[in-house]
Amino acid sequence: MPSRREQAQAYVLNHLVNRLPFVALRQRAYAALGVGLEDHSSGMIMLHTEINEPTNLHIGPNCVIGRSCVLDARGGIEIGSSVNIGSGVSLQTGTHVVDCPDFSHAFLPIVIGDRVWVAEGARVLAGVSIGEGAVVAAGAVVTRDVRPYTIVAGVPARYIRDRSRELRYRLDYRISFR
Repeated sequence: MPSRREQAQAYVLNHLVNRLPFVALRQRAYAALGVGLEDHSSGMIMLHTEINEPTNLHIGPNCVIGRSCVLDARGGIEIGSSVNIGSGVSLQTGTHVVDCPDFSHAFLPIVIGDRVWVAEGARVLAGVSIGEGAVVAAGAVVTRDVRPYTIVAGVPARYIRDRSRELRYRLDYRISFR
């Protein structure tokens, strides 16, 4: 059970900070409240994103996280550099043990490599690793690891094809309001 301090921190993070209209101010507030931003002056977390357990979330430089995402970091989330996470994406590290008579919970980490694109509305479930340069199509539900430089789509997500390994980009998208 979270302490009163942790509950207050979660409230501030998910009901006040995620609504700050100025990106630079919002990024600094996220860092001050425990979100592991490797470089809060690069990239951005857009408005209305919910973060659970901010101290278990690490985000590399030059990442863009879209509007209204859910980052459930209770099991730990590691996001590499130049990662693009589309709006409405859910990274869910929590699950229940279906056959347990007590319906107990479990938390497993999610790891996302460099230059990954998780497109709008996708869901990544507990214990999944997404390799460098991979693409998760819009609306996909990722239940298994995704190999580097591959594209997956569907429910559950399945291999579609390989992606070029000649990726050299660095995301530098950041605006003042969003």
